[in-house]
Amino acid sequence: MSILLFFVVILLLVLVHEFGHFIIAKRAGIRVDEFAFGFPPKLWKKKWGETTYSFNALPLGGYVKIYGENPDEVSESVDKKRSFTHQSKWIQGFVITGGVIFNLLLAWFLIAGTLMIGVPASADMAEEGYVIQDQRLMITGVHEKSPAQISGVRSGDTLLQISDGSSVIMSISPESVMEFVDAREGRSLIFTFLRNDIPQQMTITPVSGIVPDHAAIGIYMDMVGTLQLPFHVALWEGLKKTYQYTELTAVGIAQFLSNAVTGDSDFSQVTGPVGIVNAVGDAADSGLTNLLLFTALISINLAVINVLPFPALDGGRLLFIVIEGITRKQIKTQVANAFNVVGFALLMLLMVVVTYHDIAKLVE
Repeated sequence: MSILLFFVVILLLVLVHEFGHFIIAKRAGIRVDEFAFGFPPKLWKKKWGETTYSFNALPLGGYVKIYGENPDEVSESVDKKRSFTHQSKWIQGFVITGGVIFNLLLAWFLIAGTLMIGVPASADMAEEGYVIQDQRLMITGVHEKSPAQISGVRSGDTLLQISDGSSVIMSISPESVMEFVDAREGRSLIFTFLRNDIPQQMTITPVSGIVPDHAAIGIYMDMVGTLQLPFHVALWEGLKKTYQYTELTAVGIAQFLSNAVTGDSDFSQVTGPVGIVNAVGDAADSGLTNLLLFTALISINLAVINVLPFPALDGGRLLFIVIEGITRKQIKTQVANAFNVVGFALLMLLMVVVTYHDIAKLVE
């Protein structure tokens, strides 16, 4: 199921990204020859109007073939004025950034949608004037190799009660749970969790060494409720959250690249396709809204990565357009293609390294 959801998410993100390039090029009057999901070999194709729509065997991305992106293919034909290279640099830049723009719009739509449906939110938000309904104690994280992880506790579980066989704690809060657990180191405690609306009991023994000077089972907790906003408020809050997440993503990627230059980057902390499959599954297990929010975050990451001024990415192509606009000279096709080939090779190498670390984490 996780793999199926992964491909559904990737399909959505790729289609939205490529549709951004496609629709802006169409609106600018540029001829679009092909709209494709995945990379060849082709499994299916159909031509409507002047554009061929295709579905390919390698679902690792997609592309839009715009007439004139390669200047050498433009001839003295009636369509010369409809070629990409015949457009102003402003329009060319708008077409190239279309995928990034639409990925950010998708993230905004998904975040606003979850806020309208109702999304888990910290009870602390009540202090900001929001109404947080149905408050409960949710597990927000599980410490690796802790008693909780070994027993099967997951992020998103709701803690209902704890019993030591003679006494039961029903008034659940982070403080009361920590106090109850800390006083019972080495004793088997019965925890009742709610997962997907199904109660589950787990026997967990608190140990020392996870939290300094206290016994613990290795969980992170927060009082969480449901935040549900009306349409107009959800749109505004969704826009603000999209901006905040985009800023955080950009800062994080910039820090990673800075560390890469100095040799301090930890590639094991970067998640590739294998890791994303598991993350998509975990998000889906936590509910529809968490899956939608996770998809929004991936869309934002895709947008920020694509805008980087690196060959083979949209940002690299945008950089060439800016250089051409400043110098008033067109970069030779052979030079641009060479940079793109090298850039693509480096991206594939990075993908191999990241995938290796993803698999290594699975077999640990």
